[in-house]
Parts: sequence; structure tokens; C-alpha cells
Amino acid sequence: MKFRPCIDIHNGQVKQIVGGTLQDQGDQAKENFVAAQDASFFAKLYERYGLHGGHIILLNGKDSPYYEVTKAQAISALQAYPRGMQIGGGINDENAYEYLEKGADKVIVTSYVFKDGRVSYENLEKLVKAVGKENLVLDLSCRKKDGQYYIVTDRWQKYTDVILNEKTLNYFATYCDEFLVHAVDVEGKAAGIEVEVASLLGEWGKLAITYAGGIHTYEDLEELRKLGKGNIDFTIGSALDLFGGKLEFEKIVRI
Repeated sequence: MKFRPCIDIHNGQVKQIVGGTLQDQGDQAKENFVAAQDASFFAKLYERYGLHGGHIILLNGKDSPYYEVTKAQAISALQAYPRGMQIGGGINDENAYEYLEKGADKVIVTSYVFKDGRVSYENLEKLVKAVGKENLVLDLSCRKKDGQYYIVTDRWQKYTDVILNEKTLNYFATYCDEFLVHAVDVEGKAAGIEVEVASLLGEWGKLAITYAGGIHTYEDLEELRKLGKGNIDFTIGSALDLFGGKLEFEKIVRI
């Protein structure tokens, strides 16, 4: 289990937001923290500590007036730490390779594959053809509904008809190199990890997986280590002291 750092960019600024509050209309979100530093600052910091495989997420949609400045921030981070970080947010078969050329280690995709509430097998095939399975991370971020965890898309606002379970993980593992899973119901709320999600991912453990959501104490990390059976990496956002929280970055990087 290792720490995978993050850089979330919204309206051209590095932020931590409460999961599920992001809205395309008006580019609004409930904020936990807004950084004074730009994205490249954090990328250089992560490089200095040898933290590889973290993720940069563009939180503005392509129709947003803030999209270009958010994208510029993301690219500055990629260029500050070449091949050090993954990138997601609006990735499709037409722009994915551009980000690899700009320095991304891998590209992260959700909405282009889980389109209109269901899997677009055509788009999934296009992505693999465009960048290769080895360069693709599928974001299987999920929310609970009717006792099941469903994959959600479009800034976590839309439920798909795809349930996160062993069968789903086995299927999508044939198309990608890693998974990123935000437990959206606890994302940004410092309320503890989503135990059922962590247990499922830990039991499966066939590909690299990064878990995000709810980690706010060192005890949470120990619980994740046990539930994940060493098969899950983790990211921490608003609970980290870099982003206004109490967990010490210097301590986390040594875990």
C-alpha cells in the first residue's frame, strides 16, 4: 500500500471539494480548500519526494469558460513532473495521446466510457486503440443506491447502470492497466473510509487500484491496510496538511 498524491483543479485553481457537489452550471462546488500555489508547485513537490502515479483531475467540463485555464494548469503540472502523474477529466480517444505527449504517465477515463448511463464498448475500444491498454486507467468511482455501489460519471452526478463488483472489475481489467476508485459518498467529508468498497477492492486485488474517499485519520489508513490486504494504494485530499487538513504530508509519505 502506497500513497498516491493528487492535484484537483477547478476554475484554474488547485482545490479540494466535497464529492458530489460539483455542478457544471455556474462551475460551482462546495470547497474544502483553495491553494495559494499553482499545480506545478505540487507536481514538483511530489517529484522531490519520489511519489509516482498520483493523479491530476480537471474538474471543469469542456464547455466551461474556465476549461482552458484549468487545462493549462494541468499541463504545467505534467511538464513539471514528466511521466510522474496520471491525468483525468474530459479524456477521450481524440485528446488522450496529447496528454501523454505533454508528460502524463497514464490517462484516466470515466465519462467517455460510461456514456449516457451505460458502457460504450465502442469508445472503450477506441481508447485502447488510441493509447494502448498499458496507458489507460479506468475511473470506477461509485455511489451507493438501493444497497449497491453504482459507477457514477459527469462530475459524479449521473448514475450508470453498472454495479461495482467482482464481475465488473474482471471485465474492465482486460482493457486497462489500473483502476481509480473514489467512494463519492464520503469523498471530501472526512467521515472515514467506505468499508464495503475497500473490502471489495482488497479481496479482488488483480490490478493496481487507488482508493480515494473519507481518509482523515491514521486509524483510517490502518483500517484500509487491513481491508485492502495490501492490494490498494490510497490518496488523501482535504485531510492532508497540504490542503488544510491535519494529516502530516511528511508522515504520510513514509507509510
